[in-house]
Amino acid sequence: MILPAILLELLIHVVPMLIGVGMSFLRLTQFFIRNWSAAPFVGLSNYQVAVDFDSAVGRSLLHSFLITIAFTALAVGFSWLFGTVGAVLMQGAFRGRGLLRTFFLVPYALPVYAGVITWSFMFQRDTGFVNHVLVDQLGLGGDRPFWLIGSNSFAAVVVVCVWRSWPFAFLILMAGLQNIDRDLYEASAIDGAGWWRQLRSITLPMLRPVNQVLVLVLFLWTFNDFNTPYVLFGKAAPQQADLISVHIYQSSFITWNFGSGSAMSVLLLLFLLVVTAAYLAITSRRRSNA
Repeated sequence: MILPAILLELLIHVVPMLIGVGMSFLRLTQFFIRNWSAAPFVGLSNYQVAVDFDSAVGRSLLHSFLITIAFTALAVGFSWLFGTVGAVLMQGAFRGRGLLRTFFLVPYALPVYAGVITWSFMFQRDTGFVNHVLVDQLGLGGDRPFWLIGSNSFAAVVVVCVWRSWPFAFLILMAGLQNIDRDLYEASAIDGAGWWRQLRSITLPMLRPVNQVLVLVLFLWTFNDFNTPYVLFGKAAPQQADLISVHIYQSSFITWNFGSGSAMSVLLLLFLLVVTAAYLAITSRRRSNA
């Protein structure tokens, strides 16, 4: 019964990954698409070009990497914050709680393309809902800003990613809160602990194992996110929102340099593996010390 799962894993993940690693050692351009075997072997040349920050390719990759770091930090941070606040507020019993919980999960249940396309219409300069509210209704700013090009594009992609990701954090943290014994809150209330003290001394410490997994999953999903920037900006993302997933896509399918794009993908994989291993080692050590 395990064999079909192993075969599918090999077919869907392992084999394409190995092919991608092999492509990174070739000068696989548009001239060799029809005959991969004719593509010359260049060794680590593609990797050297990618990490040569004095060259145009290396500088653009480094810029994209730094943009992605900032994007991931903001998106994961706000998603975790909103998810925590929502989960804590939804623990108390009140009328309409079930309906409100369902409403919070709508962005997570909505198909990615439908949600992001809706946001792209909302971010339109002249007819978008965002400018209508901010400029026409609230009077913030003199002129209608562009959200999908220029410096505001970074804020736009962060907002859309947070909108998509925070319901997942809310769902996981709400499930984690269900496992906290209510007697702890009752005992602390008798001792005079208020809501803020209970949050710092009971809720957050008890949610630490859940948060450790949640932050790692959000980090991996956000750093690798391709659908959000691609649907929001199209094939050519603005320089201020040049996330590394779209950058690698452009290096492969726009410039037709699949060898260089594969090398960038392998470097991204190695970076994520190192960060994941370091994160797991640090969190495991903290658990053992505790």
